[in-house]
Amino acid sequence: MFDTQAPYIASYILLRKDNKIAFVLRENTSWMSGFYGLPSGKVEKNENFSSAATREGNEEVGVVIKADDLIYAHMVHRHSEDMDWVDVYFEVKRWQGEVINAEPHMHSEVAWLDPKNLPENTVPSVKAAIEAIEKGQKYSEYGWDS
Repeated sequence: MFDTQAPYIASYILLRKDNKIAFVLRENTSWMSGFYGLPSGKVEKNENFSSAATREGNEEVGVVIKADDLIYAHMVHRHSEDMDWVDVYFEVKRWQGEVINAEPHMHSEVAWLDPKNLPENTVPSVKAAIEAIEKGQKYSEYGWDS
């Protein structure tokens, strides 16, 4: 009998302006507080990847994104000690509204960062995904012993 994997799924968005990407500085969270991450979140039950991405854009940084304005950028099969993930990254062609910190109880700031010079306190798996995206790769794996 096979033991089938049931990974968690998360959607991420890349909002670009002036060759920089919008990041949130995570604070007061149970995971990676003090690290920069992209607007993102778990895909909820009965929700598709693009709906999760547009919802998270609104919840975390206050922008309205139409599903038609998402471009699939990358997928990561990520392994961690307690669970496995499928992370889906979308580039956002356009959005409505100004990028703001819409969740100040979970993020201390929004910062526009250069993807070629990310700070050391960037979520490591996100940093690896950004590096892969910048190289034009559509798929990567993170955290697996190969």
